[in-house]
Amino acid sequence: MTATPEAKPRGTRLPRLARRRQLLGAAQQVFVENGYHAAAMDDIAERAGVSKPVLYQHFPSKLELYLALLDMHVDDMVTRCREALASTNDNKQRVQAAIGAFFDFISGQGEAFRLVFESDLRNVADVRQRVERSLRESADMISAVIQEETGCSREEAHLLSIGLVGLAEVSARYWLTSGDTIPKDAATQLMARLAWRGIGGFPRTG
Repeated sequence: MTATPEAKPRGTRLPRLARRRQLLGAAQQVFVENGYHAAAMDDIAERAGVSKPVLYQHFPSKLELYLALLDMHVDDMVTRCREALASTNDNKQRVQAAIGAFFDFISGQGEAFRLVFESDLRNVADVRQRVERSLRESADMISAVIQEETGCSREEAHLLSIGLVGLAEVSARYWLTSGDTIPKDAATQLMARLAWRGIGGFPRTG
């Protein structure tokens, strides 16, 4: 899911939801380019082609606008992970699909991952809670599968899931910043092989 602003001349009336998407798309561009602190509501309104009063009608403050973007992209990340785990009953393929979900999200259009994983507002409680939710909910889903499929305790499964999520996030971010020297599919498969070498060694229940 990517918020992409529609180029509209100033003054064009849009349905409320369409206007909201437009404003979120413009805000994402400005936040990614400048960071939260350097981004100005004037810049966002200008990028969206609306007046500041119109922007404030939808988002009363810059922080509320930023949090709305975070919510949208955190939901996207969690949905990608959920769909990856549900896409197959083969655990080896599940590992690859889950890691692929992180690579897909981080390489997505608009660099939305920077808002989630590279926020310059991590010290703000509302922002930190949302960032942590993206990793916690992904880890909780993976942990449930590990516990169901192995003889691991709940605590052991949770720790393993944290490790897998950390591996997926850090490796995907490094891959992107390294200049895509390895194709995404190949990078995903490489990290999935590493992860499977570990998690695949646990005996299945039943």
